[in-house]
Amino acid sequence: MHVLRCLVVPAALTAALIALPVFAQTPARTLIRAGHVLNVHDGSEPSDQTIIVTGDRITAIAPTASTPKQAGDTEIDLRGMTVMPGLIDVHTHLTSATDFDPYTELATSVAKSALIGARNAKVTLEAGFTTVRNVGAEGYADVDLRDAINEGLVEGPHMQVSGPPLGITGGHCDENLLPIGYHVQAGGVADGVEAVQHKVRETIKYGADVIKICATGGVLSKGDDPQASQYTLEEMKAIVADAHRLGRKVAAHAHGSQGILWATEAGVDSIEHGSYMNDEDIAAMKAHGTYFVPTAYLIDWMQQSGKLPPFYAQKMKDVSAVEKANAKRAIAAGLKVALGTDAAVYPHGLNAHELDVYVNQFGMTPLAAIQTGTLNAADLMGWSDKIGSLDAGKWADIIAVEGDPLKDVRILQHVPFVMKSGTVYKSEIPHA
Repeated sequence: MHVLRCLVVPAALTAALIALPVFAQTPARTLIRAGHVLNVHDGSEPSDQTIIVTGDRITAIAPTASTPKQAGDTEIDLRGMTVMPGLIDVHTHLTSATDFDPYTELATSVAKSALIGARNAKVTLEAGFTTVRNVGAEGYADVDLRDAINEGLVEGPHMQVSGPPLGITGGHCDENLLPIGYHVQAGGVADGVEAVQHKVRETIKYGADVIKICATGGVLSKGDDPQASQYTLEEMKAIVADAHRLGRKVAAHAHGSQGILWATEAGVDSIEHGSYMNDEDIAAMKAHGTYFVPTAYLIDWMQQSGKLPPFYAQKMKDVSAVEKANAKRAIAAGLKVALGTDAAVYPHGLNAHELDVYVNQFGMTPLAAIQTGTLNAADLMGWSDKIGSLDAGKWADIIAVEGDPLKDVRILQHVPFVMKSGTVYKSEIPHA
């Protein structure tokens, strides 16, 4: 009898508890009181708006007069500022430092690269770039950095990462500084159709969100020619087919014309640099809907500040002589452009200087330039449902600046307020 009673009473109590009404706790809201909100879709800037953030998402945007503070709400006063979506850089190297002694990088361990990345990630986030695509890191240091950010171990932007870039033996994405006795080869080297297919699958296995390939030679590498194609058309078709089948996009480092054309015909999603592109390349990219990522400001910075070893310097001089003119022609032809900087070639945190080049050297309107680092970059990354604009349901990635970036895009080089996923990471508001 006592045993039966012991069983019946807890069962009855459990049933009673289940029957009780459940009152869900209303999540706390953050109300961002904005002087103006920049709508990157159409360039409108309505005034006296409130962005309602719940958790890590934007819930709504409404006139401040119709959004009174409720119990439990937190208010952020940005009424003297222009509020806009966080910026996106689709070509970074966060795990690399700006050091033009190539042997220093060769002697840097993967662990140290990840630590360097942690520093650069924070700097980049505080510059207003709430999302980046990292395209090239030995030893998958960028995978660990991405995961550390996602786990809250370090501060940094949302990241898509490539791990080691794929390249041919002796190419731009190989390690060519040491003699044969050391048998040093970069982690992404693969030659031939079967080998590149295997390398794509291996790279994805170890955490890559995107595949980076070297379609041509490069500038900051020894013994190769930026104008020379490296991967064959057949190899690139195999890379793209496997990557797309497995849900990954492909970014192609490509300076030379033939490599640009072959990469485009193979179906890559973006051409990075595009220094020697010609009219045929531009037409092919436009026909295929291929994004162009100019990485243009690095030329200005190198001419003003960079000190390169002799075997890099001549290539940089040659590329600099043609890249901007070709980029300007490509943009005028209507190519889709996404903001990418190649940060690490110049110091991290200067990413927004790229926008100044687009406006004042390439002839873009400020809105079009801003769209390269918001809507377009989000589209290229396949994250248009998450980032790129201040719309309900998207991540609360929000920055604020003094003044109007549609009148002077250089304002974005100084970002005093940064929120990522509903958390404030920087608040240096003058009137606060």
